[in-house]
Amino acid sequence: MVTTTIPQPQTTPIHSALIVGNYCHDVLLQGGAVVAETLGGAASFISNVFTALSVSFHLTSKVGFDFKYPVNHDPIVIPSSKTTVFHAYFDQGHTENAHQDRVLKRVEVCDPINPSDLPDKRFDFGMAVGVGGEILPGTLEKMVEICDAVFVDIQALIRSFDKNDGTVKLVGLKESGFYHLLPRVKFLKASSEEALFMDVEEVRQWCCVVVTHGKDGCEVFWKDGEMKIEPFGANQVDPTGAGDSFLGGLVGGLVHGLVVPDAALLGNLFGSLTVGQIGLPKFDLRLLQRIKDEVQRRKLHNTCWFEGGDDSMSFTKPDGHDEFRASLASTKLVPTCLRDVPRSPGSVEQVIRPPCNGQ
Repeated sequence: MVTTTIPQPQTTPIHSALIVGNYCHDVLLQGGAVVAETLGGAASFISNVFTALSVSFHLTSKVGFDFKYPVNHDPIVIPSSKTTVFHAYFDQGHTENAHQDRVLKRVEVCDPINPSDLPDKRFDFGMAVGVGGEILPGTLEKMVEICDAVFVDIQALIRSFDKNDGTVKLVGLKESGFYHLLPRVKFLKASSEEALFMDVEEVRQWCCVVVTHGKDGCEVFWKDGEMKIEPFGANQVDPTGAGDSFLGGLVGGLVHGLVVPDAALLGNLFGSLTVGQIGLPKFDLRLLQRIKDEVQRRKLHNTCWFEGGDDSMSFTKPDGHDEFRASLASTKLVPTCLRDVPRSPGSVEQVIRPPCNGQ
C-alpha cells in the first residue's frame, strides 16, 4: 500500500524586531553653509545596524512624495505630504534645550504613524524611535500589545518643536503624554542631556533606563542596581545617529542572545563606528564579520535575558565581560575599505566633513 503525505504549510517565523519611526532628510550646516545632505531618522541608522548584524526586522516608516533616497525597506509614501526634514546647525550649540554640539530644527514634517499603520503580527522586540513627533501615545500602546519587549528612545516622547522656526526643544517626561505607558516598556534610552528631563530614580522602578554619555560610554539603571559600560575610542566627525546606532547595537546583541551588559558593549561599539562618518555610516564587510564572529563566540547558551525571571542574572556583568570588550575593540584594528560595502546610492550627497567637538 502506498501512502501519500500531503506537505503541511510551514509556519512563518516571527520577525525578530519591529522598528517604528519615520525616515528623514537631514541637512548639516556649518557657518551658514550646507556641509552635507543625508538620509536621516533613527529608523535609518537602526535598520543599518540590524542589517549589519543579520537581524530580521520589519520597518514602519512614513515619507512624503519628495523622498529622495533609495532604501532597502520601503516606507509608506504619503502623496499629500513632504518628507520630514531636519536642519542641524553645528555652530550654534550650547543654547537652552539644544543638543550639546548642535541645534536641530524641524523644517518639514510628514504624517504621524498611527496604530493602524502597524503590521498585524507579533514581534519579539519593538522599537519606538521617532524623531519628529511621529510616534503617538496610541501607537506606542499598540506596540506594547504586539511586541514581547518594547524599547523606546526618549526623543520620540519628549521632543517639542518651536512654532516659528521648528527648533527642537525638550519637555518633561511626565508632561509628554506617554508617562502612563512606562510600566509596560522594557527599556528607555536617553542621552545624558535628555535624561535631565526625567526622574531616573523613579523611572528605573518600572523599566530599565540606559543613559548614553557619548565618548564616555553609557550607564544602565534597573530597579535593583546600575552599572557603567565602557566606551570605545573614536575620531568624531559627525555625532548624528550615534545614539540610534547604539540602540541598534544594544537590541541586536540581545536578539543574538547576549545579556544586557555585553549587548550594551555592542551598542557602544556601533555608536563609535557611526561618529567617524557623516550621515548613515558604511561598515566594512571584514569588520562586520569579525564583530559577528566575536558575538557568536560570546553568546551565552543558557536562557536569554527576556525569557528568564531573574533580572540580577540578566544585568550583572558576566565573567569574561572585559575580555569581550577587548575582543570587540580589536575588530576595529582591521584596515577598512568602504568600497567593499554595498549601500544605497545617494545616501550622502556631499561628504565635506564639519569639525565637531564632543557628542
